[in-house]
Amino acid sequence: MRILLSNDDGYFAPGLACLASVLSEIAEIIVVAPERDRSGSSNSLTLDRPLSLHKSHNGFYYVNGTPTDCVHLAVTGMLDTMPDMIISGINKGANMGDDTIYSGTVAAATEGFLLGIPSFAVSLVNLSQGNYKTAARVAFDMVQRFKAQHLSGAVLLNINVPDIDYDLLEGIEVTRLGRRHKAEPVIKSSSPRGETVYWVGAAGPAQDSGQGTDFYAVEHNRVSVTPLQIDLTRYDQQDLIKTWLRN
Repeated sequence: MRILLSNDDGYFAPGLACLASVLSEIAEIIVVAPERDRSGSSNSLTLDRPLSLHKSHNGFYYVNGTPTDCVHLAVTGMLDTMPDMIISGINKGANMGDDTIYSGTVAAATEGFLLGIPSFAVSLVNLSQGNYKTAARVAFDMVQRFKAQHLSGAVLLNINVPDIDYDLLEGIEVTRLGRRHKAEPVIKSSSPRGETVYWVGAAGPAQDSGQGTDFYAVEHNRVSVTPLQIDLTRYDQQDLIKTWLRN
Protein backbone atom coordinates (compact mmCIF):
# COMPACT_ATOMS: atom_id res chain seq x y z
CA MET A 1 0.00 0.00 0.00
CA ARG A 2 1.23 3.49 -0.89
CA ILE A 3 0.21 6.45 1.27
CA LEU A 4 0.83 10.14 0.55
CA LEU A 5 1.19 12.24 3.70
CA SER A 6 0.83 16.00 3.96
CA ASN A 7 -0.15 18.59 6.58
CA ASP A 8 -0.51 22.32 7.17
CA ASP A 9 2.04 22.70 9.99
CA GLY A 10 5.05 22.27 7.70
CA TYR A 11 7.33 19.38 6.77
CA PHE A 12 9.29 19.79 10.04
CA ALA A 13 6.22 19.29 12.28
CA PRO A 14 6.52 16.57 14.96
CA GLY A 15 3.04 15.23 14.22
CA LEU A 16 3.96 14.55 10.60
CA ALA A 17 7.19 12.79 11.58
CA CYS A 18 5.35 10.63 14.11
CA LEU A 19 2.67 9.70 11.59
CA ALA A 20 5.24 8.80 8.91
CA SER A 21 7.21 6.66 11.35
CA VAL A 22 4.21 4.66 12.55
CA LEU A 23 2.60 4.15 9.14
CA SER A 24 5.88 3.10 7.51
CA GLU A 25 5.40 -0.23 9.29
CA ILE A 26 2.47 -1.10 7.02
CA ALA A 27 2.83 1.06 3.90
CA GLU A 28 5.19 2.83 1.55
CA ILE A 29 5.17 6.46 2.67
CA ILE A 30 5.70 9.57 0.56
CA VAL A 31 5.62 12.94 2.31
CA VAL A 32 4.90 16.19 0.47
CA ALA A 33 4.20 19.07 2.85
CA PRO A 34 4.47 22.87 2.98
CA GLU A 35 7.89 24.39 3.62
CA ARG A 36 6.43 26.43 6.51
CA ASP A 37 3.37 26.58 8.72
CA ARG A 38 0.32 27.21 6.53
CA SER A 39 -2.40 26.74 9.15
CA GLY A 40 -5.71 28.34 8.23
CA SER A 41 -4.96 28.36 4.51
CA SER A 42 -8.09 26.37 3.70
CA ASN A 43 -8.37 25.08 0.11
CA SER A 44 -6.32 27.82 -1.53
CA LEU A 45 -4.20 27.06 -4.60
CA THR A 46 -1.17 29.15 -5.59
CA LEU A 47 -1.85 30.54 -9.06
CA ASP A 48 0.24 33.75 -9.10
CA ARG A 49 3.70 32.16 -9.08
CA PRO A 50 5.40 28.82 -9.81
CA LEU A 51 5.86 26.20 -7.12
CA SER A 52 9.15 24.53 -6.26
CA LEU A 53 9.68 21.06 -4.84
CA HIS A 54 12.65 20.19 -2.63
CA LYS A 55 13.75 17.13 -0.66
CA SER A 56 14.74 17.48 2.98
CA HIS A 57 17.52 15.57 4.75
CA ASN A 58 14.90 13.25 6.28
CA GLY A 59 13.50 12.25 2.88
CA PHE A 60 10.38 14.43 3.14
CA TYR A 61 9.53 16.64 0.18
CA TYR A 62 8.44 20.23 0.78
CA VAL A 63 6.73 22.80 -1.41
CA ASN A 64 6.65 26.60 -1.22
CA GLY A 65 2.87 26.58 -1.26
CA THR A 66 -0.29 25.56 0.55
CA PRO A 67 -1.39 22.11 1.72
CA THR A 68 -3.71 21.92 -1.29
CA ASP A 69 -0.77 22.78 -3.56
CA CYS A 70 1.24 19.94 -2.02
CA VAL A 71 -1.35 17.26 -2.68
CA HIS A 72 -2.26 18.62 -6.11
CA LEU A 73 1.38 18.82 -7.20
CA ALA A 74 2.18 15.35 -5.85
CA VAL A 75 -0.76 13.59 -7.46
CA THR A 76 -0.91 15.42 -10.80
CA GLY A 77 2.78 16.08 -11.45
CA MET A 78 5.26 14.40 -9.14
CA LEU A 79 4.19 10.80 -8.59
CA ASP A 80 4.34 8.21 -11.36
CA THR A 81 1.53 6.17 -9.80
CA MET A 82 -1.46 7.27 -7.76
CA PRO A 83 -1.28 6.71 -4.01
CA ASP A 84 -3.81 4.33 -2.50
CA MET A 85 -4.62 6.82 0.23
CA ILE A 86 -3.86 10.36 1.40
CA ILE A 87 -3.55 11.24 5.07
CA SER A 88 -3.13 14.82 6.29
CA GLY A 89 -1.78 15.49 9.77
CA ILE A 90 -1.20 14.98 12.56
CA ASN A 91 -2.40 18.52 13.14
CA LYS A 92 -1.34 20.28 16.33
CA GLY A 93 -4.82 21.15 17.55
CA ALA A 94 -8.46 20.40 16.87
CA ASN A 95 -10.23 20.61 13.53
CA MET A 96 -13.83 20.31 14.63
CA GLY A 97 -17.03 22.12 13.71
CA ASP A 98 -16.42 25.37 11.84
CA ASP A 99 -12.65 24.76 11.96
CA THR A 100 -12.98 22.50 8.93
CA ILE A 101 -13.81 25.49 6.70
CA TYR A 102 -10.49 27.18 7.46
CA SER A 103 -8.27 24.17 8.11
CA GLY A 104 -5.32 23.49 5.85
CA THR A 105 -5.15 19.99 7.32
CA VAL A 106 -8.67 19.21 6.16
CA ALA A 107 -7.99 20.99 2.86
CA ALA A 108 -5.09 18.68 2.00
CA ALA A 109 -7.34 15.66 2.55
CA THR A 110 -10.13 17.35 0.61
CA GLU A 111 -7.86 17.78 -2.41
CA GLY A 112 -7.13 14.08 -2.34
CA PHE A 113 -10.84 13.35 -2.14
CA LEU A 114 -11.52 15.63 -5.13
CA LEU A 115 -8.84 13.74 -7.06
CA GLY A 116 -10.63 10.48 -6.35
CA ILE A 117 -8.33 9.16 -3.61
CA PRO A 118 -9.58 7.99 -0.19
CA SER A 119 -8.43 10.65 2.26
CA PHE A 120 -8.22 11.16 6.03
CA ALA A 121 -7.50 14.34 8.01
CA VAL A 122 -6.09 13.58 11.47
CA SER A 123 -5.88 16.12 14.30
CA LEU A 124 -4.75 15.94 17.92
CA VAL A 125 -7.08 17.95 20.15
CA ASN A 126 -5.85 20.31 22.91
CA LEU A 127 -2.13 19.41 22.90
CA SER A 128 -1.65 19.74 26.64
CA GLN A 129 0.24 16.43 26.66
CA GLY A 130 1.38 16.14 23.04
CA ASN A 131 0.23 12.53 22.55
CA TYR A 132 1.05 12.38 18.85
CA LYS A 133 1.67 8.65 19.24
CA THR A 134 -1.97 8.19 20.24
CA ALA A 135 -3.18 9.95 17.10
CA ALA A 136 -0.68 8.04 14.96
CA ARG A 137 -1.86 4.73 16.39
CA VAL A 138 -5.47 5.70 15.66
CA ALA A 139 -4.46 6.48 12.07
CA PHE A 140 -2.64 3.13 11.93
CA ASP A 141 -5.81 1.35 13.10
CA MET A 142 -7.92 3.19 10.53
CA VAL A 143 -5.56 2.28 7.69
CA GLN A 144 -5.56 -1.36 8.76
CA ARG A 145 -9.36 -1.32 8.82
CA PHE A 146 -9.43 0.28 5.36
CA LYS A 147 -7.00 -2.31 3.98
CA ALA A 148 -9.17 -5.12 5.32
CA GLN A 149 -12.43 -3.64 4.04
CA HIS A 150 -12.46 -0.81 1.51
CA LEU A 151 -15.29 1.68 1.70
CA SER A 152 -17.30 2.08 -1.48
CA GLY A 153 -17.24 5.41 -3.26
CA ALA A 154 -15.14 8.46 -2.50
CA VAL A 155 -14.09 8.76 1.16
CA LEU A 156 -13.18 11.88 3.14
CA LEU A 157 -12.95 11.40 6.91
CA ASN A 158 -12.19 14.09 9.48
CA ILE A 159 -10.63 12.42 12.52
CA ASN A 160 -10.06 14.19 15.85
CA VAL A 161 -8.18 12.39 18.62
CA PRO A 162 -8.21 13.33 22.32
CA ASP A 163 -4.78 14.23 23.70
CA ILE A 164 -4.55 11.28 26.08
CA ASP A 165 -2.75 7.93 26.22
CA TYR A 166 -4.06 5.43 23.68
CA ASP A 167 -5.18 3.03 26.43
CA LEU A 168 -7.40 5.75 27.93
CA LEU A 169 -9.46 6.23 24.77
CA GLU A 170 -13.13 5.32 25.23
CA GLY A 171 -13.58 4.10 21.67
CA ILE A 172 -14.45 5.65 18.31
CA GLU A 173 -17.65 7.52 17.50
CA VAL A 174 -19.04 8.47 14.11
CA THR A 175 -20.08 12.10 14.49
CA ARG A 176 -21.39 15.19 12.75
CA LEU A 177 -19.70 18.58 12.80
CA GLY A 178 -20.65 20.78 15.74
CA ARG A 179 -20.64 24.58 15.68
CA ARG A 180 -18.63 27.22 17.50
CA HIS A 181 -19.65 30.63 18.76
CA LYS A 182 -18.35 33.51 16.67
CA ALA A 183 -14.61 34.11 16.93
CA GLU A 184 -13.06 36.42 19.48
CA PRO A 185 -12.61 40.04 18.25
CA VAL A 186 -9.44 40.96 16.38
CA ILE A 187 -6.62 42.28 18.54
CA LYS A 188 -5.50 45.79 17.67
CA SER A 189 -1.87 46.75 18.19
CA SER A 190 0.94 48.81 16.69
CA SER A 191 3.87 47.74 14.52
CA PRO A 192 7.44 48.92 15.26
CA ARG A 193 6.82 51.65 12.68
CA GLY A 194 3.77 52.90 14.51
CA GLU A 195 1.28 51.44 12.05
CA THR A 196 -1.99 50.03 13.34
CA VAL A 197 -2.11 46.27 12.81
CA TYR A 198 -4.68 43.62 13.67
CA TRP A 199 -4.28 40.02 14.83
CA VAL A 200 -7.10 37.60 14.12
CA GLY A 201 -8.62 36.49 17.42
CA ALA A 202 -8.96 32.96 18.73
CA ALA A 203 -11.81 30.68 17.67
CA GLY A 204 -14.86 30.90 19.90
CA PRO A 205 -16.01 28.16 22.28
CA ALA A 206 -18.30 25.37 21.12
CA GLN A 207 -21.97 26.33 20.78
CA ASP A 208 -23.48 23.22 19.21
CA SER A 209 -21.61 20.53 21.12
CA GLY A 210 -24.31 18.09 22.13
CA GLN A 211 -24.40 14.35 21.81
CA GLY A 212 -23.56 13.20 18.31
CA THR A 213 -21.14 16.05 17.58
CA ASP A 214 -17.38 15.89 17.22
CA PHE A 215 -17.01 18.18 20.24
CA TYR A 216 -19.04 15.85 22.44
CA ALA A 217 -17.13 12.73 21.40
CA VAL A 218 -13.72 14.22 22.10
CA GLU A 219 -14.89 15.72 25.40
CA HIS A 220 -15.79 12.17 26.46
CA ASN A 221 -12.39 10.78 25.42
CA ARG A 222 -13.62 9.19 22.22
CA VAL A 223 -12.09 9.50 18.78
CA SER A 224 -14.39 11.53 16.53
CA VAL A 225 -14.75 10.36 12.92
CA THR A 226 -16.85 12.66 10.73
CA PRO A 227 -17.54 11.77 7.07
CA LEU A 228 -17.36 14.97 5.01
CA GLN A 229 -18.77 15.99 1.64
CA ILE A 230 -18.05 18.92 -0.65
CA ASP A 231 -21.49 19.76 -2.06
CA LEU A 232 -22.38 23.16 -0.52
CA THR A 233 -25.75 23.40 -2.24
CA ARG A 234 -28.58 24.24 0.15
CA TYR A 235 -31.26 22.13 -1.47
CA ASP A 236 -34.04 23.14 0.94
CA GLN A 237 -33.86 26.74 -0.33
CA GLN A 238 -33.93 26.02 -4.05
CA ASP A 239 -37.72 26.37 -4.37
CA LEU A 240 -37.66 29.49 -2.20
CA ILE A 241 -35.06 31.15 -4.42
CA LYS A 242 -36.96 30.15 -7.58
CA THR A 243 -40.08 31.84 -6.20
CA TRP A 244 -38.09 34.89 -5.13
CA LEU A 245 -36.60 35.28 -8.61
CA ARG A 246 -40.02 35.04 -10.29
CA ASN A 247 -41.48 37.88 -8.22
